[in-house]
Amino acid sequence: MTMTQQPHHRRRPVTVLSLLLLVMAVTLGPTPSSAAGTDWWNPVARPAPDSQIGVTGEPFKGTDSQGEVRGFVDAHNHIMANEAFGGRLICGKPFSEAGVADALKDCPEHYPDGSLAIFDFITNGGDGKHDPDGWPTFKDWPAYDSLTHQQNYYAWVERAWRGGQRVLVNDLVTNGVICSVYPFKDRSCDEMTSIRLQAKLTYDMQDYIDEMYGGTGKGWFRIVTDSAQARSVIEQGKLAVILGVETSEPFGCKQILDIAQCDKDDIDAGLDELYDLGVRSMFLCHKFDNALCGVRFDEGGLGTAINVGQFLSTGTFWQTEKCTGPQHDNPIGGAAAPGAEEELPAGVEVPSYDDDAQCNKRGLTELGEYAVRGMMQRKMMLEVDHMSVKATGRALDIFESESYPGVLSSHSWMDLNWTERVYGLGGFIAQYMHGSEGFSAEADRTKALREKYDVGYGYGTDMDGVGGWPAPRGADASNPVTYPFRSTDGGSVIDKQTTGSRTWDLNTDGASHYGLVPDWIEDIRKVGGQDVVDDLFRGAESYLDTWGASEGHKAGVNLAKGASASASSSESNPFTSYAPGRAVDGNTDTRWASDWSDDQWLRIDLGSTSTVKRVTLEWERAYAKSYRVEVSTDGTTWQSVWSTTAGDGGLDTARFNGVPARYVRIHGLDRGTDWGYSLYEVGVHSS
Repeated sequence: MTMTQQPHHRRRPVTVLSLLLLVMAVTLGPTPSSAAGTDWWNPVARPAPDSQIGVTGEPFKGTDSQGEVRGFVDAHNHIMANEAFGGRLICGKPFSEAGVADALKDCPEHYPDGSLAIFDFITNGGDGKHDPDGWPTFKDWPAYDSLTHQQNYYAWVERAWRGGQRVLVNDLVTNGVICSVYPFKDRSCDEMTSIRLQAKLTYDMQDYIDEMYGGTGKGWFRIVTDSAQARSVIEQGKLAVILGVETSEPFGCKQILDIAQCDKDDIDAGLDELYDLGVRSMFLCHKFDNALCGVRFDEGGLGTAINVGQFLSTGTFWQTEKCTGPQHDNPIGGAAAPGAEEELPAGVEVPSYDDDAQCNKRGLTELGEYAVRGMMQRKMMLEVDHMSVKATGRALDIFESESYPGVLSSHSWMDLNWTERVYGLGGFIAQYMHGSEGFSAEADRTKALREKYDVGYGYGTDMDGVGGWPAPRGADASNPVTYPFRSTDGGSVIDKQTTGSRTWDLNTDGASHYGLVPDWIEDIRKVGGQDVVDDLFRGAESYLDTWGASEGHKAGVNLAKGASASASSSESNPFTSYAPGRAVDGNTDTRWASDWSDDQWLRIDLGSTSTVKRVTLEWERAYAKSYRVEVSTDGTTWQSVWSTTAGDGGLDTARFNGVPARYVRIHGLDRGTDWGYSLYEVGVHSS
């Protein structure tokens, strides 16, 4: 779920309700089928009346000549967002046993003219009025700039599948703060209660589609829980659906006045429950700092409004600091949000922020690190979008120290300077569903890295995520989408999509609903060229590569654990020991510390000669700015295998070509502080 600001409109004064809603604003009786028994991709019985699909031809099956699956991947969608935020913010359902007229109808408070469409008013300007009728006329919705109406009707998802998509990540999403302030709701605001319901309904939607095709397992919408199952589904020509989670307070892990409202037991229980539900990827924080991590800011007036919302929810404003590297969070800026700020307690004001301090002070907390490692143990994939750069950097450090590939950036909310580190780990990146010009330009910018790491590309539609979608380029564009057109694989013909009495044309309607994803991809081909589409068509394979490598990951043996260690010096302290062995005892609460001078070393005797390829170093605050990793087979002759002059503390991973070594030495050359060198733990690995 993302947030974007819509073009400026004259608006009424914004109330506290507007403020907190803005936080997410920028986030049947079957009848026989004529094709029954002949075309596997057509249902035995489809509800009537229902939406048309607008695609003819058999969906492609199998793998390519290299044995790789083919197809597009939407790495970020919200099929069940209508059940989030109290159940009345997103109007309409992705399916209904009572038929399309029941599924695609507006929220009751929007009748007769949309006057109470409060969220529409806030996010899209104007007076919020619209024709509330969905089926069969769809006069005003779904639309590319309407953020409160269903875009994921099952038949529209079917059209995307028929157009070549083979992976869909359904992020179960909600926000307790929005739910609590939105006046219309019909259920609890507890985030985990909503997540459970959305998971259940995703399985119900699978059953609903299965019934059309003759029974359990026969439909095209297949929820999968491991990469092998996903590959099998795609090879059958069907859509592999993966469950993810994007919520602000997972497991109840919010913070109030910087005090965590959860503990490690809550995290373990929460991860176990989500895994049992079929969830395989998740965000740890979203929009508000929580007990697990700090967030990447929103900017401008919207950022100010969200910052006020954070204060009202947690009692703390965002805190910034100067960034230590090229990565940065979005600048908060000093833009006012008068209606929001009026709701602050007397005497409380939004802080001002220095222009050169764009990084969130809050990174990955101790509980957040516990959650990251818990996800690794369960072979789950971590979504780093929305995490502060400080939190993201630490998460990537942890993954690199363990060679764990399960990292995802699914909708353009990661600092782009992390791109190569994600690819280097074996992670997967998808871009937000921007307009074809912007999408193609960004795809071109990162193409060299995809070629270097031999990976495909993805998109994150974020449909029903109140983010806004590609506007129409206009029928008079020099290179419009021409209907009908062929699918990327060439096997299907795609014409304009019709539901009820409304027919959509991407050129004049924009990306109004999920069924127009194939049309948008064709628009990308027109604007950006076939190369961009080819990279997208490799997306399913690359996503599954990341997932499969995460499942197959095994924690490497730490050759240094419990080994004999010596050092050039050890700091003396009458109350505790900083002896060399403290850095290899497997306990990150103990540490080795040297005397306070530059030329110092820690030597580890592995006991016998082994191939060494990777050394991990967990620094205390007293770190080395310049140091070498040296190895020896006899303890006398030393070879430098890795070095840096830009150490910044934290968790470092030194990788190098495998060398035989019995002894490993960390040789400090230049301190990063006035203290000596201090290491919590050193790991030595053969892989």
